Formats: sequence, C-alpha cells, structure tokens
Amino acid sequence: MNTHVSILASCTLAFGIAGTVHAQEVDRSDWPSSFTVGTASQGGTYFAYGSGWANLVSDELGISGGAEVTGGPMQNMALVHTGDLAFGMTTLGPARESMEGTNPIAPGLQMTNACAMFPMYQTPFSVTALTSSGITSISEIPGGAKIGFGPAGSTSDTYFPRMMDTLGVNYERRNGGWSDLGGQLQDGLLDVIAFAAGIPVPAVSQLEVQTNVNIIQFTDEEQQKLMEAFPVSAFDIPGETYSTLEAPATSVAMWNFAIANCDLPESFVKEVVAVVMSDNERMVNIHRASRSTLPENADKNTVLMWHPGAAAWFRENTDIEISDDMVFGG
Repeated sequence: MNTHVSILASCTLAFGIAGTVHAQEVDRSDWPSSFTVGTASQGGTYFAYGSGWANLVSDELGISGGAEVTGGPMQNMALVHTGDLAFGMTTLGPARESMEGTNPIAPGLQMTNACAMFPMYQTPFSVTALTSSGITSISEIPGGAKIGFGPAGSTSDTYFPRMMDTLGVNYERRNGGWSDLGGQLQDGLLDVIAFAAGIPVPAVSQLEVQTNVNIIQFTDEEQQKLMEAFPVSAFDIPGETYSTLEAPATSVAMWNFAIANCDLPESFVKEVVAVVMSDNERMVNIHRASRSTLPENADKNTVLMWHPGAAAWFRENTDIEISDDMVFGG
C-alpha cells in the first residue's frame, strides 16, 4: 500500500550537540530514537513540506528522522492512528471522516488515536489544463474528459470528484502521483488535472517551465456551490504563485494539520512543536505554503483532539484557548 522512500536526515555530531542544548532540561528517557513523517506522493506539496520539517526537527533535536511517501491524508490518519508512523499530515475533511469511521482504508474503524500537533496551511482546490486544450473554465471541460485526481485516498481524490459532480462535469477518473499525472497531462494522456495541494504545487511549477498551461479558476457561483456542499472556505490563489497567473484565481480551500500518534511522550511532541512554531522564516524557506504555519492558526482545528504536548506548547506560548475536552486524555 505504501511506496517506501526514506529521506532520513543526516544527524552530524554538530547537530546532535545543538539538539542536546536545545532541549537539555527535558527528560528524554522515554523519547523514541527516531521518527518518520507520513507525507504523500512525490511532486506534491506534502512531500516537500513534510521532508523539510522532518529534517528541521531532526537537526534541532538530534534525532534521526525523515519523510515517507504515502497515499496522503487518509492513509496518514490510518498509519499514525495505529502507530506505524509517529507523525503525519492530514486535511481536516479526511480527518473528520477518519474519526467517524468512514476512511476507505479501514471502513468502520474510528481513527481517534491521531492527534493534532500544529497548523500547516490551507489546501486550495485548483484545476490545470494545457493551453493547447482550449479549456479555460470548468464549464469548458468536455464530457468524458480524463481527469487526474491525484493519489487514491488523497484529499484531492476524496473531494474533487464529488466537487466535479456538484458542478455538473462528466469525466473519466484517473489516479496517480502528482509528478506522474503532470507528465501524462503534458503527453496528452489526460485532459485536466484537479489539484488539491498547498501552493505552489511543485508539479504545476514544473509544467509551467516545460509547456503552456491554463490555471482554471471557479466562478463566484461555482465557488458558492462548493462552499455549501463541502467543508471548504473561500480562497484566492495569489497571482504571484505561478507565472501563468496575471491576477488572483478564485478557489476554495481546506486546512491541513500535522498529526502525531496520541501515545507519543508529551515532552517529545512539545519540543517538536516548538521547533516548527518558533521560527516561521525557517519553515517558509522549506516551502512558501508555510507562510500560514503560524501559532495563531491553531484555532482552525475544530476536528482533531490535540496531543497533550502540543496543547501545552500553545497554552504556554500563545493566547489560543484550547479547552480540556479538546485535549487527548483531558
């Protein structure tokens, strides 16, 4: 079910010393010796973002850590819930479905042992086609169009087909990693790719370098329909995100959160959150989507229970109110 790609951080002696100093007053006796972050397919934002923060935490805390390619938010919820992975990343829509027992990976299993760690960014839903296709709007997508929806079980694959149904689009569904789908679009094997990923999406940026593309926005009416039918909010993709855009593009978006197995030591998770939340500039250097990886966005979590270590950090360092009934074991 997984493609295992380990991007383990190299922890030099210098980094080990730095990490020891960073948390020298913290009892590490129950900490794991290593950790892995569940991301998604290569070519997507989760992979770039997750690899970056895994390496950052590894360097700062002096613990071997890295990222693993997975099927995305749904699979990450399952793997973190079972403890197969320490950390992962998910979108709040798939997180809710997983907690309610409707995750397609394990139907009926209520995945309540995956806890919130910190806010990541919003995932906009956007559509890309080759300029040569002549497709410039949702209404111009031809009947029976071959649409790539990303990896099976991903946020995009979970919600975008339903969104296309809501907007009256008739299509043939295709799945795959974002890089592979980008190649298929360029080769004429797909008509459209429906992306749900943090921006800029690496696969779209790569396509822009190699060919001419149209980034298709929703009309105001289409945006309203989607907001009424799905757990999304209004979002404008900034014009500077892609060279193709000349102005902001109307979209909808869903929040992403980093997650931890709820049984991980409180002090360990608290230190991980501190590394990520304490210096946003470092995170932005990893991926521009991290501009939203800010402590004040912790209040966007209305779905997941907070890990006690994460809740402790936010309570001690921000004005965010986290009630006891939203803390695992609280």
